[in-house]
Amino acid sequence: MDAWLERLRKEITEATAGLQDLDWNRAPKGRWSSAEIIEHLGRSYGTTAKMLELSMEAGGPAPVRSAKVQEFLTKALIVDIGIFPSGAKAPDMVKPKGDPGPVALERALSNLERMDAALAAAQDRWGPGPVAIHFALGPMSSSQWRKFHYIHGHHHVMQMLKRIGKKRSDKTRSI
Repeated sequence: MDAWLERLRKEITEATAGLQDLDWNRAPKGRWSSAEIIEHLGRSYGTTAKMLELSMEAGGPAPVRSAKVQEFLTKALIVDIGIFPSGAKAPDMVKPKGDPGPVALERALSNLERMDAALAAAQDRWGPGPVAIHFALGPMSSSQWRKFHYIHGHHHVMQMLKRIGKKRSDKTRSI
């Protein structure tokens, strides 16, 4: 597994170790619980994997265009600098639907591996350039997709740790 995604897998595994139903379901009013956060992450990984798998089946990456100014700036903030802004609304396709925490965790870790394989295959096939377009960040290479998913996942792991009152370990420090 890629180093960014392996680091993310470890952070998710550590953050969810030993969670009870109360922990999985605890959330501030109007915010997602840990179960919903993990389900959201799993759906994000699965969506990225599926997009790349469909491109591979079609024989080539989706048409890639130049990044728009807003996409370029947002990608620079997140992927290059490592800051994930709070409060962004998730697209419907990656919003949680109500899976219990342990089910969401199993699916998230499985989809993380699936996404890693799809990103590796896309990079092997199409090289280091853009392999797909992110809805908000524009065209991204496999390496940018990996780092984006790490930054995004790390952001949510930190939210979970706060909700459940766990201290972050040295392995879940910011980048």
